[in-house]
Amino acid sequence: MKKAIGALVVVGACVVGLAACDKVGSKTGAGAKTAVVDTEFPERVYWGDTHLHTSNSVDAFGFGVRLGSEEALRFARGEEVTSTGGLKAKLARPLDFLVIADHSDGLGFTRKIYETPGFLLRNPLFRRWHDLMHEGPEGSMKATGELIDAAASGSLPANISDPKRSAKTTRSIWNDHVSIVERYNDPGKFSAFMGFEYTLMPKGDNLHRVVMFRDGKAEASKVVPYSSLVGTSAEMLWDYMDGYEKTTGGKALAIPHNSNVSNGLMFELTGPDGGPMSADYARRRAAREPLVEATQIKGDSESHPFLSPNDEFASFGDAGWDLGNLPMSSKKTPDMFAGEYVREALKRGLAIEAKTGVNPYKMGMIGSTDSHTALATGDEDNFFGKHSAVEPRAGRAMEPQNLGTREGRSGYHYLAGGYAAVWAKSNTRAAIFDAMMRREVYASTGPRMQVRVFGGWDFTANDLKTNWVKAGYARGVPMGGDLKAGAGKAPVFIVSALKDPIGANLDRVQMVKGWVDKAGVTHEQIYDVVWSDPARRAMTGGKVPPVGDTVDLATATYANTIGAPELTTVWTDPDFDPTLKAFYYVRVMEIPTPRWVAYDAVRYKVKMGPEVRMKDQERAYTSPIWYTPKA
Repeated sequence: MKKAIGALVVVGACVVGLAACDKVGSKTGAGAKTAVVDTEFPERVYWGDTHLHTSNSVDAFGFGVRLGSEEALRFARGEEVTSTGGLKAKLARPLDFLVIADHSDGLGFTRKIYETPGFLLRNPLFRRWHDLMHEGPEGSMKATGELIDAAASGSLPANISDPKRSAKTTRSIWNDHVSIVERYNDPGKFSAFMGFEYTLMPKGDNLHRVVMFRDGKAEASKVVPYSSLVGTSAEMLWDYMDGYEKTTGGKALAIPHNSNVSNGLMFELTGPDGGPMSADYARRRAAREPLVEATQIKGDSESHPFLSPNDEFASFGDAGWDLGNLPMSSKKTPDMFAGEYVREALKRGLAIEAKTGVNPYKMGMIGSTDSHTALATGDEDNFFGKHSAVEPRAGRAMEPQNLGTREGRSGYHYLAGGYAAVWAKSNTRAAIFDAMMRREVYASTGPRMQVRVFGGWDFTANDLKTNWVKAGYARGVPMGGDLKAGAGKAPVFIVSALKDPIGANLDRVQMVKGWVDKAGVTHEQIYDVVWSDPARRAMTGGKVPPVGDTVDLATATYANTIGAPELTTVWTDPDFDPTLKAFYYVRVMEIPTPRWVAYDAVRYKVKMGPEVRMKDQERAYTSPIWYTPKA
């Protein structure tokens, strides 16, 4: 089987169990919604994006997007929309849920500058940005780059840096937005979530969080998005979340993202005062931030070769993003990596727990796009770019595209995005949010592969011949769970991975283990637990040989003549020490496939530079299962 390049707009059939197969595209009012009954346990995975920007985001509008909340929701539900650049855009398969997470800082500000007649703008900088944005895409890019640089250096004019001056505009935009989101929420078919992005960025170091509400308009309209211009620390954001829950009776969670451009600040070993992290701080962070966005357009944050030199797959999505912070205003040094990558954070969490009794980094993993086009596209053959100035066209891959300084990163460094996969009991706000809180979620770099893992003490290969999912819940814990100490036995894991029905075959399934020894030193080990064509690919020297490569770059196609459509196993940790804290998560690898740059090369007949990575192995990361020994 070959996956052809096709058109930018790919219309695919619904796939039972992976995408909503109901008729999409119609607005739904409250009267049209019916009660949804939750299943006994999660029976299917729901696919979504928790991190999408529209024209309400200060940078997205500045970069050119003119699509708002309604177009974003229509697109996610499966409708065809016209992009800002005039292209027809549609997902091959609709999503099951969406969080529009526009920046709370300066909500709607660039749109207001753009729409205000120039002669009414007294501030010369605003007048300059107004004129640049009206020049076209190149001018908009320049204006927004200047705005991002000003934000990173703390030199924004008071009109935008003082939320009190923009309070009326913020309230108006938020009220309109939550009304639209409420109208598109359709329990059982599509879940539309209230949310925003808290854009904390001290000196350009990325400490951003997406805030997501479990609730509807009635609760969300009682607040406005919390700005990092008001609250200058994660703790102040958590205070806002506490206040929201106390005032409304609702619930909220925060999702850190792009830790890979935080210059080591996202997952520190110390507390906010620079001293040892306290148990109270660790407990609060774990409660407020149960998830982390491990992969998205601005790179992958799962691992790095500097931290994991024995991991042959650790470099995925790192190139360009390991050079410096978000606007490249500060270069990166190797000592910063440990505070930036999720695997290391999970290990640090164990070390902090060994000292304080609380793990601050007990996080499940998801992916999302962080698209600033209002289009939640996570597929390599349907990538609409980071922002609207780089929608599909010749040349975009080789152009400098770094935010702010425009140095160090080009278009080809960007990934096509990621998606969040959630094992929930129904497609409702409550069920999906609750699944996220218990961390029964996983990250995909784009493909919709179906992955499950259960940890327990007495699973056997015979369980795979029966209802192993029911057995997994009855006698073990799913991804995101806590495995309590057994009677000195090694833990046993049921692992299952199914390929994306319209995607590539699977190469292998790996178990990533991290632990802390009695001296407080952290360790990691990666095990190949099941792989395709084991007769041909016998393990040698502890390594499984490469799966092979069928990619044809001349046509941007690949063939599913290698790999496997399904990989399952029951695996026991061969190196288990019952006295040591540990975590286990699954990484699933596809066979090599073309990257979006390869599709661009064929589509527009352009030649990429030798430095451009044209193909890669897409993957998924499950949330960990944690093991805690007896006290």
